[in-house]
Amino acid sequence: MNDTELDALLAAAGAETDADLGAGARFLAGHRARQAQLRQRRRGWWSAALASAAAVAGFAALRPAPDAPASAAYGVYESALGDGW
Repeated sequence: MNDTELDALLAAAGAETDADLGAGARFLAGHRARQAQLRQRRRGWWSAALASAAAVAGFAALRPAPDAPASAAYGVYESALGDGW
């Protein structure tokens, strides 16, 4: 194979054909479908996470705060120094 034949072969390989355009269209259609499915899956995950966070925040806000427990150190100070130290 000489240089002229090789140049002609490379030029023919670089030219787009109808089959190339069809393959490109099929690839892009599949890629777009996968991207849409991924976006939908992400959207579902984010909405579930936000709903869970809202539920936890709502329960925390509606639940009354418990009284502060008496600590062991407070009991020791009270017994050593008396009431109202």
